[in-house]
Amino acid sequence: MVNNFLKKNQKKIIIFYLSLTIFIVDRLSKYLVLYLSGDGEKFYFPITSFVDINLVWNKGIAFGLFSFNRGLVYNIITSIIVVITLVVLLMAYRSSNIERIGYSMIFGGSLGNIFDRFYYNSVLDFIDLHINDIHWFIFNIADVFICLGVIILIILEFKKKQIT
Repeated sequence: MVNNFLKKNQKKIIIFYLSLTIFIVDRLSKYLVLYLSGDGEKFYFPITSFVDINLVWNKGIAFGLFSFNRGLVYNIITSIIVVITLVVLLMAYRSSNIERIGYSMIFGGSLGNIFDRFYYNSVLDFIDLHINDIHWFIFNIADVFICLGVIILIILEFKKKQIT
């Protein structure tokens, strides 16, 4: 009976557990940064010569683009992100194998950032990559998994094109 249930719901189980794991890892990393910052306002901690922990509150979309204060535009952007996330979940359910993993990674990361948008009214970013004084966008663990999921889907698409 249990084996039959697992076999019948394998897609849902993979999507659920992978997305949940990514969400939890993202939440724990953000909690740790907030805890270390004390007040949640400013926190800077160098890790290596090219990676720092640098707390930033992102009110925009990917990598701080289109930043807006809380209001109509912010709510519209958040609504669009929620709808896109639901579409990604549907695509995860309809896909198979590695493609499902890519969509699940995007879904799990997106849930982490959506949680921030509703709970904090902005997304907590803290990973700061740089070479000397040249900095990349500051991002978080959820963003890492979203990007990894997108990379997986792009690679799979290129492989499909090579086959045909």
